[in-house]
Amino acid sequence: MRSIGELARASGLTVSALRFYDRCGVLVPALVDPATGYRWYTDDQIAPARLVAGLRRVGMPLAGIADALAHRHEPAVVHRLLDAHQRRLEDGLADARRELSRIRALLDPEEIPMTTRLVLDRADLAAAVDAVRFAVGADPELPVLSAVLLEVDSDSVRLVATDRHRLAVARAVGKVDGPQVRALLPAGAVDELRALLDTGVGITPEAHLTVTPDRVEVSVAGRTVAAATLPYDFPDYRRLLHVHVAGAPAYRIRVDVAALRAALTADDVPVLVREHDGVPAEVAVLGLDDRGGLRVVEPDEGPAADAVRVGVNREYLLDALDAGDRGQLVLELDGPITPLAVRRPDDVDAYSILMPVRL
Repeated sequence: MRSIGELARASGLTVSALRFYDRCGVLVPALVDPATGYRWYTDDQIAPARLVAGLRRVGMPLAGIADALAHRHEPAVVHRLLDAHQRRLEDGLADARRELSRIRALLDPEEIPMTTRLVLDRADLAAAVDAVRFAVGADPELPVLSAVLLEVDSDSVRLVATDRHRLAVARAVGKVDGPQVRALLPAGAVDELRALLDTGVGITPEAHLTVTPDRVEVSVAGRTVAAATLPYDFPDYRRLLHVHVAGAPAYRIRVDVAALRAALTADDVPVLVREHDGVPAEVAVLGLDDRGGLRVVEPDEGPAADAVRVGVNREYLLDALDAGDRGQLVLELDGPITPLAVRRPDDVDAYSILMPVRL
């Protein structure tokens, strides 16, 4: 047996950290002296403690540390947790860089130009627009959501759209010349851009973008579309992403898009009708079949019949299937109150997230 001080020295955790992880149930001592309350650990707990110390140093949330420790004998699960956390760190760094660029421009706007030029594959950009356009909001009282956010990084542009009930993200990789910048493009301009991309079919594989915080210009095959950006701050969509990727989903199911679409649009498909803001919407309930595949279940079917039951707006799910259609998609389910993710199996940067409907 090792004392708490000995485990602290062997693992790199402080004594106070070990006490904290004991209280949280993450790293519980093998023995606690009933008289003194002193904690004792076994040699077998050194490796888990070192794992906790490493995850703590890179800022892994407590829930993620607990999941990693619980699945430490399942490397594939832990690698997914690490990948998700790395994406959070990279997104945070990208956000910080963008904000620093904006701050520098405010301090000395003449010295630091905020114009960025991109050369992208025309088809890739068209696919990215198609992947997010369905999630653009239409509420006139929320004009900030009636647009697509363009986030330019060092080697790509990320497109984001949300109407609060669904979120879609896609990315197009290309050559970038200039600082990281973000711009909010109104839906009408997005539609003009999409039409322009079709004119380049068979003529040129490239689309040229010039992006500033105030204006976006796109040129394809000698034709140009330009639009002023919207002067709003887009919501922090990463908060929803961080909630969703805090741990590995309980179920990651590959589905045939045509088969799922047929099930959702069948004449006898079981649905619930729910009202939101006075507008009725049909809700499909997703569950699992005997082989662990996805199926549409009866809304009043008992919860014991399926390991998970998730209610989702049927129209929104059909839109997400169409937007991401590559023959097959991956659906990630965690429970009845956790967002449903729809991903492309071959593209980790393209996905949509649908808010669940309480059953």
